[in-house]
Amino acid sequence: MSNFRICNSTIYFNGLIYLIKAFTFQGGLGRLSLTAMLQPRRVVVTGLGLVTCLGCGTAHVWERVIKGHCGLTKLDGKEFAGIPSQVAGRVPIGSGPGELNVEDIASSRERRSMAQATLYALAAASEALADANWKPETDKERQRTGVAVGVGMVSMEEIHEAGALLSDGKYSKIKPHFIPRILVNMSAGHISLRHGLKGPNHAVSTACSTGLHALGDASRFIQYGDADVMVCGGTEASLYPLAVAGFAKMRALSTNFNDTPAKASRPFDKSRDGFVMSEGAGIVVLEDYEHAVNRGAKMYAEVLGYGLSGDAYHISSPSEDGTGARSCMGNAIKNAYLTPKDVTYINAHATSTPLGDAVEARAISELFGPECQHLSVSSSKGAIGHLLGAAGSVEAILTILAINKGILPPTLNLEDPEPVGTFNHIRESQDWKQGPGRRIALTNSFGFGGTNCSLCLGELV
Repeated sequence: MSNFRICNSTIYFNGLIYLIKAFTFQGGLGRLSLTAMLQPRRVVVTGLGLVTCLGCGTAHVWERVIKGHCGLTKLDGKEFAGIPSQVAGRVPIGSGPGELNVEDIASSRERRSMAQATLYALAAASEALADANWKPETDKERQRTGVAVGVGMVSMEEIHEAGALLSDGKYSKIKPHFIPRILVNMSAGHISLRHGLKGPNHAVSTACSTGLHALGDASRFIQYGDADVMVCGGTEASLYPLAVAGFAKMRALSTNFNDTPAKASRPFDKSRDGFVMSEGAGIVVLEDYEHAVNRGAKMYAEVLGYGLSGDAYHISSPSEDGTGARSCMGNAIKNAYLTPKDVTYINAHATSTPLGDAVEARAISELFGPECQHLSVSSSKGAIGHLLGAAGSVEAILTILAINKGILPPTLNLEDPEPVGTFNHIRESQDWKQGPGRRIALTNSFGFGGTNCSLCLGELV
């Protein structure tokens, strides 16, 4: 149960603090077996929840992804007039199949205190917990279940409206819940309150790496003994004119496909011209392997490694030599005690920007070298756009499903790959052809500020 690890006759010490916790919690070393002392806690995936522009519900979204559907549409409303980019990925709201019924998620009274991103997070968390069949009832179960959910951007709509009211001398019209609605940690807070979860209550905000960092951090909370179960991921609802205009001013968004929205997001394609903003949430239930086994939980996959790095290069552009991306992927593989030849699929960050996709392709090619001939790569953003703070967790879920079902999801709109790379681009969904080893994948997320993250996931064996 501790974080000692034996590898190549060397004991790797990753967590004396956890061993001390285990000593205290178990009532002394006499109750810990030697095997438990020398092996880290395994972390597995037991629940999934998705809210995306392709629809709501994991099974619904996965089916559409595999069929090559695209959820991107034209932005409507006069408030978006004059903004060069006119394409986005909106969550379908309603009561039909695959639509989000907000009344089922929260009452009108409850919604007054929460931003739209929190509503998405609550919906995805409820699905993930139900999928995991985990409803902590005792105080001990609640104390050992935590939350790690973040958001990339606070609600600009709330800030803009409150600022306009104050500028017009209408202080009395500002909503009492204005501050709680814009705090980064409120999605995690509402999930904790809704489900009575008293373990670690953590919020990540690392731009477009948010969702994946939340999963990685949560996995370490479990490994180090802070929790047995973690509800984790990212959420985003920033399709507001001010936010879209801001990204457009940076020339980060696609503008050449306003009349053909389904063609706008083109990861790795020569005609890519920027990313497409999208919204939604991806929530995962992570669990200590022994805890999951003891309660008979189904397990989708295992978290094998977590890698982080910083570019230290530019506030919004990745380092052109790809060192940041290469480093975080390498760190994830190293943390999993694997080598590049063990990884046969990467769900790339690839947002459809000219520089970003080229840098990631270069980093992959240089890290994997000759092993690229056995490596398949795809980006889910062709189908769902870029969910910013939720991108990493949504794409991690699609990677988990690829591992579990043995199917590789496609990159939409990849007609003329550039740069070509030395790996295999997945343009249509296909069976994951694997040799005698387990299916192992990386999923990447990179964010403004030079923050990078990679998670190594594997088939449960």
